[in-house]
Amino acid sequence: MKLEKAQLSQSQVLVVGDVMLDRYWYGAVDRISPEAPVPVVRITREENRLGGCANVAYNIVSLGARASLLSVVGDDEASHQLEALVAKTGIAPYFGRDSQLKTTVKLRV
Repeated sequence: MKLEKAQLSQSQVLVVGDVMLDRYWYGAVDRISPEAPVPVVRITREENRLGGCANVAYNIVSLGARASLLSVVGDDEASHQLEALVAKTGIAPYFGRDSQLKTTVKLRV
């Protein structure tokens, strides 16, 4: 079934699940650590993106539909960054905050 753009723009989708903050560090490797066989990275740029089901909600909005996002996050810095990213997209967030949880952050170097 092929959805027309007008049909898609009238669609409303509720996305429920685990959200995460996808963090990317960019930089150069000049040497290997003498303590362990790992590269030492000089970070030059950092980027944060929506991850987990927040990315699914973002893809829905990008296609022209409306999306609401229901999830539980920690009451931490990562959750506030995630909330700020969601606010820029037009996704309607419904975040429950639990101070006993830590918001998931996936780091890619």
